[in-house]
Amino acid sequence: MTPDIIFVLGLLFFGFLMFVTEMFSIDVTAMVLLTILFALGYLTPAEALSGFSNPAVITIAFLFIISRALQKTRILEYLIIRVRRLADRSILLGRAVYLFTIGIASAVVNNTAIVAIFMPVSIRLAQKYKMSPSKMLIPLSYSAILGGTLTLVGTSTNLLVNSIYIQTPGVEPMGMFEFMRYGSILMIIGLLYILFIAPMLLPSRTSTSSLTKSYRLGGYLTEMKITSESPLNGKTCLDRGINKNYDVMVLDILRDGKMITSMIRLTQLREGDILFVRGTLENFLRMKEVEKVTLLTDEKLTQEELEQEDNVVVECLITDKSDIVGKSLMTGNFRRRFGSFILAIRREGTIFRKKIAHVILQAYDTLLVYGPENKVKELSKTGEFVVLGEVDAELRKQRFWWMTIVVIIGTITLAALGIMPIVKSAMLGVVILLVLKILTPQESYQSINWQVIILISALIPVGIVIQKTGTAEWIAGFITSATRSVSTEIQPQVLLALIYFITIFLTEISSNAATAIIMTPIALAVAQQMGFDPRAFVFAVAFAASASFITPVGYQTNLMVYGPGGYKFSDYIRVGFPLALIFWVLAIFILPVLWPI
Repeated sequence: MTPDIIFVLGLLFFGFLMFVTEMFSIDVTAMVLLTILFALGYLTPAEALSGFSNPAVITIAFLFIISRALQKTRILEYLIIRVRRLADRSILLGRAVYLFTIGIASAVVNNTAIVAIFMPVSIRLAQKYKMSPSKMLIPLSYSAILGGTLTLVGTSTNLLVNSIYIQTPGVEPMGMFEFMRYGSILMIIGLLYILFIAPMLLPSRTSTSSLTKSYRLGGYLTEMKITSESPLNGKTCLDRGINKNYDVMVLDILRDGKMITSMIRLTQLREGDILFVRGTLENFLRMKEVEKVTLLTDEKLTQEELEQEDNVVVECLITDKSDIVGKSLMTGNFRRRFGSFILAIRREGTIFRKKIAHVILQAYDTLLVYGPENKVKELSKTGEFVVLGEVDAELRKQRFWWMTIVVIIGTITLAALGIMPIVKSAMLGVVILLVLKILTPQESYQSINWQVIILISALIPVGIVIQKTGTAEWIAGFITSATRSVSTEIQPQVLLALIYFITIFLTEISSNAATAIIMTPIALAVAQQMGFDPRAFVFAVAFAASASFITPVGYQTNLMVYGPGGYKFSDYIRVGFPLALIFWVLAIFILPVLWPI
């Protein structure tokens, strides 16, 4: 073992530790690793920047843009609701058609976009079938993951593995639909598991009937009336420091039968005003004593009582494109920008109800939003939030709306037939969308998940270092030694089992993209040392890196449904581990048949 190999292994361990602990965001961690390697001379300037010009990275960016065009026209929502109506007579058939359609859509559209589109539909379906959303949302994520394994463009993992693989002399690139040989088997078995076994393992975590109960907010919402002797008379909430002094938030003011919903802090209060407030009982009593207000009722406000006039209570998911990620509600000026209140924040099974104005927001946090209906609808139009439970099934027939479908089909067909590389056909598709003004340039820029792009671009040079320093060969040597200790007849299966297991272990604790970039060179080195055809092992890495079912952190779609489903970490282990085990066994015996070793 050389000093360079020791250093690279130590850096990789440091990187995985950073990914797991989330000390920094994943893109920042990737840039830290790249900068260290570049600064210490392990990479030339051209190699350090090679990830940003990699065809796979550019293709992924183009596919984000094409997916945004599809979201804009709402074609998928329109089609899937029409398809679902054909199966309304049977819950099982309805769910099967729904999940299968999601899987097929994920084969051609970014699966993160698919989950964002269909989370509201899934919650509506849960209401229709009188079940908890937690019974629908993990199946939604799993179906999207399974669908992504069907084609080369279904997930960024496949594109990355292919981009590394084709650098090997004398190999053929992975075909557009070559993944379907094994992916279709996973799709069928996975959907059967999701339909028949997963419902027995999934909990009923949240209720669609009452969001205030789901967030356990019942005891924190009430009404106060301003009396004649109250110091609030003639003063504003800001003057009296209501939020600062009592940690009580005034949501609305009812005056002479009319609701005041804007400029609450600066509205001069009068005797007889009724304040709708959020806080704790202790703070309510302290405010009552000092401000001489009366509590109108000791009863808890229900969701129906909150939804007065045009005000509604809804859940909103923060997308990774929102500029309030990394900020608090206060520093992000949420109330002034969006005209709505945040009553609570749900993050990975934890509900924040106190001092929420100071909580630093993260991507895929779920917010309990209270505000005018028109303001809430504007949240979803910004692209920064997904309003859960809200479904617009109407097709937006803007000019050339049908061209989006033509572009998607054309992009895939041109690449599949070998007429042009996928990066060229995707670029052509994006240009058509821009020229026809189906998307504006600004919408295109906003549609790209820059965190993913930076992550992948920064990690590709790390993969180069793993190969240059001999680290891949050194790790491969250990795997090869373990494999050669068994009978020659079963060595291919044992090697596949090891490669698949290591890949799936790494992808569950870190990024699937990072795992694919690190494991592909190792798989190639192992195959070379053992004298095997590398294709089956490379496909094993691709499928294993995408098969993240056991934890919510291994795949973005799992993290997206964590909050809205009210899941716990253990829920993913309970329902995902058996599925991952089934796929591992299948890979050992089926991959060598489909791609002979």
